[in-house]
Amino acid sequence: MRFDQELIAAMVAPHSRVLDIGCGDGSLIGHLSREKNCDAQGLELDMKAVTQSVAHGLPVMHGDADVVLADYPDGTFDYVVLQRTLQAVDCPRDVLRHMLRIGRLALVSFPNFGHWRLRWHLLRTGRMPMTSVWPTPWYETPNIHPCTIYDFFALCEEDGYEVCQWMVVNGNRQSHLAGCSPHLANLFGEQGLFLLRRKSEQKWNSRRRYKAVCRP
Repeated sequence: MRFDQELIAAMVAPHSRVLDIGCGDGSLIGHLSREKNCDAQGLELDMKAVTQSVAHGLPVMHGDADVVLADYPDGTFDYVVLQRTLQAVDCPRDVLRHMLRIGRLALVSFPNFGHWRLRWHLLRTGRMPMTSVWPTPWYETPNIHPCTIYDFFALCEEDGYEVCQWMVVNGNRQSHLAGCSPHLANLFGEQGLFLLRRKSEQKWNSRRRYKAVCRP
């Protein structure tokens, strides 16, 4: 698995019901099923990736998150994961709303368009940057809604989502320095990783239960 997927897996409690949106080759759901006995399934738009996953015995469905999530009943999952896909969906705000309707908790990772290297490239060249995180030219990219970590914090506040935990990922390591504050994260973080729940959701019966779900 990628390093950010390892971090996501560590935040999922054992024996949970998990939906992974944009699951790719199914590495994460395969790991969660084997190592944590989770009831994990995936949703993927790329038919080639779906075929690969199904061939390996993984429960992955072909579908568009902008359309399919509306068909799931409320509270179907414990966790709904959206890994590196938020910037590529047509309606990211609606997708997040559905994620926290059908799941108790949402795990969201996305590339941060506020990173200093991207700002410097735009300032220096006046052209859209290309990096390992943003690898395709503007006319071919699936990333139609790039956002910053500041933007995501603001959206969570506007829509009533509680940030249970967040961290910054740079390459194959977690950046503890950039994770000290949203300001540092927005400037020096390549990727943001957030664990969310609805603020209006009833508190867990005990602090121990809250930790088991939000911070396994």
